[in-house]
Amino acid sequence: MDFGLGGGIGPTPGMGMTPGGPGGPGGPGGGGGGEGNQAYGRRNVRLAPEVNRILYVRNLPYKISADELYDIFGKYGSLRQIRRGNGPETRGTCFVVYNDIYDAKNAMDHLSGFNVAGRYLVLLYYNPQKMQAKVDAKSKRDQIEALKKKFL
Repeated sequence: MDFGLGGGIGPTPGMGMTPGGPGGPGGPGGGGGGEGNQAYGRRNVRLAPEVNRILYVRNLPYKISADELYDIFGKYGSLRQIRRGNGPETRGTCFVVYNDIYDAKNAMDHLSGFNVAGRYLVLLYYNPQKMQAKVDAKSKRDQIEALKKKFL
């Protein structure tokens, strides 16, 4: 999979991105409005173990712009980063990283199956073990092919 540096969109981690982020209105140091208080009220909800801050998005239109991605996913919370796939096998996919796990869950609940330019988005929580298993399976297939060439 090619999610190299060329596909990154947006500010680097640690930079202030939205007024609702840490330190802004509604954030930990910000005095907060209704939305900030609501966000802290849901902290006692127990989440499933597979829930995390990183969403893997498939079936994106190839021509979707960075601004459109930020408009779609930014509605559900402050974003740390969006990484689009730019290789032939990863086009139409991206990783969306939220600053808060509850924002990621909210986006997953609302955007799974969302229609963008005639395509329905498929959202999954990022699972590092599953991604590593794909890499391992590919390397094993390559090893088998090499052995076949060597001995056949």
